[in-house]
Amino acid sequence: MIAVSSVFLVLYLVVHMIGNLQIFWGQTSINEYAIWLRTLLQPVLGWEGFVWVVRIVLMLAVIGHIWAATLLALRARKARPVKYATGNKVKGNYTTRTMRWGGVIVLLFIVYHILDLTVGTLNPNGEHLAVYENVTADFAPSRWYVTIWYLAALVAIFLHLRHGLWSAVQTFGWNSNRREPILKAIATGFSAVLVLGFMIVPISVTFGWI
Repeated sequence: MIAVSSVFLVLYLVVHMIGNLQIFWGQTSINEYAIWLRTLLQPVLGWEGFVWVVRIVLMLAVIGHIWAATLLALRARKARPVKYATGNKVKGNYTTRTMRWGGVIVLLFIVYHILDLTVGTLNPNGEHLAVYENVTADFAPSRWYVTIWYLAALVAIFLHLRHGLWSAVQTFGWNSNRREPILKAIATGFSAVLVLGFMIVPISVTFGWI
């Protein structure tokens, strides 16, 4: 469940990142992209129908991801109520803390991000479908603290995603001793490119490049 839900979430992040980068093509491009998403498959699904289908799938994926991760943690604790006397405690504890606390930070970030740039209640502009105006108002130089919060959350996403991709590879049985270094490098590189693609937008707005 964790691995399968991750596939849907990662695919969404890739598409979302590519869509965000359209802001570099100007106000018209990014705003028209937002409208295009809401008219996609409109004869069948109606206005915003496609967007709501994606939202429902993502919501189910997030719920399934959290449920499975929580169940797995509870089973692990029940199976081993006494801590190991030996072993690489530093590595094990670091990985566990990174995934658990990273997951909490990512979840809080998702809630904030929805209220900020989807619902618009936390956005200084908050106009529906005015993506360019909302983003530039949100990450304006005077709101540098918002940019820092976004960047910190994206670092947490990077750590969570990098380990999650590697875990998914193992879950699907694609790993081997020979391929392990390459697969780990791919997971790290993919996560870095994806997160940097998200980071470049708030950074560019804050420094006046957009």
